[in-house]
Amino acid sequence: MASCLRLHSLVVALVVVGLGVAWLDGPRPAEAAPASLPAWTGGVNLYRNGTFTTQKSWLWCTAAGVQIVRNIVDRKTDHSIAGQRRYFDWMRTRNRYDLPLSAGVDAAGWTAGMRHFVDDRYRLVASRTFDSALRSAVTRLRLTNLPVALTVSHGNHGWILTGFRATADPAKTSSFTVTSVRVTGPLYGLQSKNGYDMPPNTKLTTAQLKHYFTPWKYAPRAMIWDGRYVSIQPVPVKAAAVASASAVPSPAASASPSVVASQVPTAAPSLMATSSVAPAVALLASERPGTSDAVTAPDPVAATDVFAPPLRVVLTVGLVLVAIAGLVAFGMRRRRLPPSRTEGRSSHSGR
Repeated sequence: MASCLRLHSLVVALVVVGLGVAWLDGPRPAEAAPASLPAWTGGVNLYRNGTFTTQKSWLWCTAAGVQIVRNIVDRKTDHSIAGQRRYFDWMRTRNRYDLPLSAGVDAAGWTAGMRHFVDDRYRLVASRTFDSALRSAVTRLRLTNLPVALTVSHGNHGWILTGFRATADPAKTSSFTVTSVRVTGPLYGLQSKNGYDMPPNTKLTTAQLKHYFTPWKYAPRAMIWDGRYVSIQPVPVKAAAVASASAVPSPAASASPSVVASQVPTAAPSLMATSSVAPAVALLASERPGTSDAVTAPDPVAATDVFAPPLRVVLTVGLVLVAIAGLVAFGMRRRRLPPSRTEGRSSHSGR
């Protein structure tokens, strides 16, 4: 009887601990927030006047993207053709796939350029869903105060995400809803048709962004990023270190992950240029299939799920399962126990 009571007490204790873990470990961001973050005012906007630059060639959307981000991060106002040509030529040599010149820079190349010319924390991210991609992008923008590169028009073009507004601070909680974003596309000044591209620092609802930020698909050939939402995100130091440690090295221009091919839209709404004369927009490809939000180094691929289930969920589920098993064992044991002496005496005296 005493052993049964001890088992019952243990089961109750486990249930209480599980509920306590779930209650104490409330909503929190997937990555730790640095202490020096600016105060949350309902949103973030990193864009500044003078930072925008138009791509100087139909092929240079990724190069112009690097130039815009450098202007924002380093407080520069560089709009030179020489700068864009330098970024484009350097990134072409870091492409994941062997692409024709008309395809420009792929996602691996663009990621390498963002890391080399802007900040080493940038990583290629491939997400299964639009919501997952957007949530990780704004969270990391908030945590690092760095813009995010987005592949739009199925990877045929590249935009820069410079800001957003949300119902709560992504640096403090994972319980937030993005209500709007700020985007900048380098085609503006060269072409403005069917949304490609709008004036810099344009405000879009999430529904409007979803119309442009679409799953990767490079028509001329199959790529491992097909069907994924591809972006290049600044990963906070600790998370970036983990991703790099688990990355599988892959030589540049090999057949592994990460692509951003540069193709710029013609007069058509979809930026998919097919002829050699037509403009090309940046094709951005991203991660190894099989992970929901995979983070990659510039060339390597890491199979890290960025927003894995919180520890509280794992602990709670585990403890509940143990508690259920204990209750089942307790019930079975009680059924197998012989009648106690007290029960025997009562039955005898009744006769």
